[in-house]
Amino acid sequence: MHTVQVALADRSYPIYIGDGLLAHGKLLAQHLPQNRVALITDTTVAALYLDKVAEALGAACVSVTKVVVPTGERHKDWHNLNAVFETLLANHCERKTTLVALGGGVIGDLAGFAAATYLRGVPYIQLPTTLLAQVDSSVGGKTAINHPRGKNMIGAFYQPLAVIADTATLKTLPDRELSAGLAEVIKYGLIRDPAFFAWLESNIDALIGREPAALAYAISRSCENKAEVVAADEREESGTRALLNLGHTFGHAIETGLGYGTWLHGEAVAAGTVMAARLSQHLGLIGAPEVARVAALLERARLPVNAPDLGVERYLQLMGMDKKVEGGRMRFILLRAIGSALLTAEVSRDALAAVLATPVAHA
Repeated sequence: MHTVQVALADRSYPIYIGDGLLAHGKLLAQHLPQNRVALITDTTVAALYLDKVAEALGAACVSVTKVVVPTGERHKDWHNLNAVFETLLANHCERKTTLVALGGGVIGDLAGFAAATYLRGVPYIQLPTTLLAQVDSSVGGKTAINHPRGKNMIGAFYQPLAVIADTATLKTLPDRELSAGLAEVIKYGLIRDPAFFAWLESNIDALIGREPAALAYAISRSCENKAEVVAADEREESGTRALLNLGHTFGHAIETGLGYGTWLHGEAVAAGTVMAARLSQHLGLIGAPEVARVAALLERARLPVNAPDLGVERYLQLMGMDKKVEGGRMRFILLRAIGSALLTAEVSRDALAAVLATPVAHA
């Protein structure tokens, strides 16, 4: 087991990464303020891991209330958030009852936001079961639900007590979900870790092949990068944490425009990352060779590198709802090199339209 620490003073917490960790109930139990949890998951993950985790917690003398919601991004909404609250209230869950998010990014976001708001805030722990959740969404305390007008528009910054990433869960992960997670792994190399990006270029086939040592290193290095960024700018106030959103302004527009769940989050981010690279080239920040490297690695990870054709005006409308908009101006994460990114609002509508109008795949 490898441990990465997220350093946030009195709210610091560990990320445990290892094989078979879901079976170790005592690892989770040591972080509980009382021996009671509400275990929140979705129908897909419940069939695989709910009983296993509940039994491990029971063996550690922890009482478990089970909460199961439908699977999928389109269910990360008010209706299912309220269904979670109904179960918590019906079972008299208290302020020291810990919510445990067992699943991918959707469950982590939903359960985290439930924890941030139930009884004005209760503790929670992340048990991410997808690669994307293990390397990104479970770490850093961003919680949210979707709105028909935009992804993750209603939420809160709320840190977990711990993150426990069992790499064994990746054995049951569909190939498409594995690739989606690699989009976020590649992101860390692009924004701040050129050596990691080069390592990914050499080892992407091993990751696609689910070689345990390669996956363990990629997860650990991604979490180290994320932890450092979160510690430096927890609430995205200095602009440092915003760099983690490379490709997300375009990607969230794709997800919303196509309908939640049509493309996986990582797929939309991959296409969005290529768009951000092309915009960076259009502005003279990087050259064609860098754009080619970005697209080539994403393509080798079996990710889409062409965005769907939503139309320039629809893209602009959707991106106008992005959370990075400030003073009515859209702000973008762009590349100035492989391993170096910047946040800027100095992007003209003409430059943006030129990138959006370039021939792309049809929705």
